[in-house]
Amino acid sequence: MKILFVEDDRIIASGLCYSLTQEGYLVTHCLNVESAKRLIQETRFDLAILDLSLPDGNGYDLCKIIKAKEDIPVLFLTAIDDEVNVVMGLDMGADDYITKPFRIRELLSRIKSVTRRYDKSDSGKTMINKFGPLKIDMAQAKVYKGEQEIILTSLEYRLLLIFANHEGQVLSRHQLLEGLWDYAGDFVNDNTLTVYIKRLREKIEEDSQNPSIIKTVRGLGYIGGS
Repeated sequence: MKILFVEDDRIIASGLCYSLTQEGYLVTHCLNVESAKRLIQETRFDLAILDLSLPDGNGYDLCKIIKAKEDIPVLFLTAIDDEVNVVMGLDMGADDYITKPFRIRELLSRIKSVTRRYDKSDSGKTMINKFGPLKIDMAQAKVYKGEQEIILTSLEYRLLLIFANHEGQVLSRHQLLEGLWDYAGDFVNDNTLTVYIKRLREKIEEDSQNPSIIKTVRGLGYIGGS
């Protein structure tokens, strides 16, 4: 897998490039927006990891350019940890968001997660015909409400699958976090789960303020199904 990695901090970049290369990834590193733009036009990548704040621009601009050229997974790196920036990044088309400092195994888990969302070659998948008013085509990783396709990010899709596979079962926040990440470590930001549930509800519910598909069970967690 070829990864475009845009990060202006040379120390962080050096460590991540080494770790990703050790995992078998082919990493191309850029220090700024301008050099990244040239590479995006000249080279096909399978995934992009973009620092949010760069000396001559930001990761949002690069994300829009990448998504306009080809639909590949995009991960944002940032030192800012607040809901506004998380939501803005997702609205720009990013598939996931990771806050510095982070552990390398967390990044590897996120990479595995987002690439799985784009992998159409997995065998043995079946169709979940009904989850509330939704249809989930697992063979193509697509979600429909009626005849309309609902566009979900990688993590939103995985979150929906967890609820669909445990329909009618109360799931705690800890269970959801364990299902979302391949590693159940204390690095997972619990606040981020709140953001993703909010975003998922806004996409699948008729009224996200009064949800009927993913409902809150006060003091226990959430339950999926209607």
